[in-house]
Amino acid sequence: MYRILYAFVWVIAWLPLNLLYVFSNFSFYLTYYVLTYRKKVVRENLRLAFPEKSPAERLEIEKKFFRYFCDVFVETISLMHIGQREMRQRMQFVNVDEVIEQYENGKSCMLMTAHYGNWEWCSTVSIWLPEGKPLYGIYKQLAMRSFDHLMCELRMRFTGKVVETNDLVRKMLQLKNQKQLAMFGMISDQSPMPSNTHTWVDFLHQDTITTVGTEILAKKFDYPVYYAKMTCLKRGYYSCEFIPIALSPKEMYEHQITATYMKMLEQTIIDNPAYWLWTHKRWKYNRGVSQMPQYK
Repeated sequence: MYRILYAFVWVIAWLPLNLLYVFSNFSFYLTYYVLTYRKKVVRENLRLAFPEKSPAERLEIEKKFFRYFCDVFVETISLMHIGQREMRQRMQFVNVDEVIEQYENGKSCMLMTAHYGNWEWCSTVSIWLPEGKPLYGIYKQLAMRSFDHLMCELRMRFTGKVVETNDLVRKMLQLKNQKQLAMFGMISDQSPMPSNTHTWVDFLHQDTITTVGTEILAKKFDYPVYYAKMTCLKRGYYSCEFIPIALSPKEMYEHQITATYMKMLEQTIIDNPAYWLWTHKRWKYNRGVSQMPQYK
C-alpha cells in the first residue's frame, strides 16, 4: 500500500504548483458541494467561535476555509520534489536568527505552532538552521501506517527530523546528554483527553481544554519557547515569524506559557480565520461534562 501511495504522490508532485492549484480548485467543488466533507462540523465550530458574526459572514469564512484546505493538500504533496531555491522564495522566516542565537547560549528551543496556514511547510525552516542542529517535528503516529510513513518522508525532505510524541522525552534526554542542540516544533492546538495533563483557557468564546506538554518540557529542560506565527501572504507564499513566549521558562508561573500561546493563536485566527483547521470537533469537552452539545 505504501509503495502505491508513494508512487502516486511521486508522480503528481512533479507538476508545478500552478497546475496543482488547478487540481485544488476542482477538489474544492468536489469536497464542498458533492462530498460535503465535515461541513456540519466546520459550520458549528464557526458558529461557536464567532457568535458576533452574521450567518453570511460565517458562510464566507467557511467557503474560504475549504478552498484553502484543498490548497494545503496539494502544497504538502509538492514537498516531494520542490526545490530549495523555490521554497526559500515561498516560505519566509522572520526572527529565525534570534532563535538560532539561543544555540550560542547552549540551549535548544521549543517552537509552538498550530494547524494554521500550511503547518507542514514549517519544517522547511531546517534550510536556515546550522548544520547538525535540525528541527525535530513532533507528531502523533497516524492509524494508517502507509500515510504516516509518507508524511514522515515529506517532513524530512529538507533535512528536518521527526519524533513520535511517545519518544520525545527520550530523544530530548539523549540529545542533551550528547550535548547536541536542536529545535523542537510542537503542534500545540490539539484537544487532549480530560484524563491527560491539561489546563483550561478561554479561547474563541469557549472554555477550551488545552495540552500543556510543551510548557512542561520547556520548564524541565529550561529551553526558551517561541510562537511560530504563520501568515499567508498570497496563494503559495507564507511568512513564519518566531515570537518569544518565554525566554526563561522556569520563571513563568504555572500554565502561563500555555495561556500566552493560546492568546497569541486566538488573535492570529481572529485576524484571518479561514486559515485554521476547522474540520475537527474543537470543543468536545466542558469542565465536568464529557461532551459538548451535539454538533448539528
